[in-house]
Amino acid sequence: MRVLVTGFEPFGNSKLNPSGEIIKAISADNIVSAILPVTFGGSAQALIKLIKLHKPDAVLCLGQAEGRHAMTPERVAVNIDDARIPDNAGNMPTDQLVVAGGPDAYFSTLPVKEMVSAMKAAGVPAAVSLSAGTFVCNHLFYSLQHHLHGSTVRSGFMHVPLMDQQRVEFAGLPTMPLAQMVAGVMASIKTL
Repeated sequence: MRVLVTGFEPFGNSKLNPSGEIIKAISADNIVSAILPVTFGGSAQALIKLIKLHKPDAVLCLGQAEGRHAMTPERVAVNIDDARIPDNAGNMPTDQLVVAGGPDAYFSTLPVKEMVSAMKAAGVPAAVSLSAGTFVCNHLFYSLQHHLHGSTVRSGFMHVPLMDQQRVEFAGLPTMPLAQMVAGVMASIKTL
């Protein structure tokens, strides 16, 4: 089984993004990994090119979520872009559709509850999330589900906490060791 796993480059004023650092740390024969740009249009275009090139059986996209204390597979992507900050290209859409004419939402086709159970069994804090937000993470998640709708490819998105190396930059917010997040991703992939 071939699994495509993606993370993001740093965004805003940050020099790190745990989702991108996880991508750099994972390695297995059946895993194809890539780091995507934090841009509304560019992230989805890059992901769709990767899907067409590698023809994966499953796709798991990762993104940073400040304030979360656990690994959180997302259940639903909504058809809205509404940014509180600009993306890395300076785009800051307000109340725009991800896909004109698309449905209001798509559900993940990944086994999110089983992923949470597997991560907890591996000693990694995890919980199902019902909101991927309205920034680039949700844009990518919705675009992914729209592109693969009706296919047999399982796909979805998981938010990850800040990593310990970001404590100074995000004082007071929860963090998690990178190695623990990598273990959570690998446990999730095994459920697929």
